Amino acid sequence: MSEIIKLSADSKADIVKKIKLYFQEELRQDIGQFDAEFLLDFFSEEVGAYYYNQGILDARAVLQAKLETIDDALYEIERPVGGI
Repeated sequence: MSEIIKLSADSKADIVKKIKLYFQEELRQDIGQFDAEFLLDFFSEEVGAYYYNQGILDARAVLQAKLETIDDALYEIERPVGGI
């Protein structure tokens, strides 16, 4: 999966604003809209998969914990069966 991570227009605009603000406050450099968008696209392509995969791992851990809870609840409602 080598495609760029798709962000909504609002999310992309918010991130671009944050990039521009970071450059201004931390690096004392003004970065234009195009450069900020280009930088965002670069990080999305080159680093985005790491964050995406970590999100998948985090979601998997949450799901496994929930499934364990459900499994425990199912054991609690099992009814005994008579033996021979």
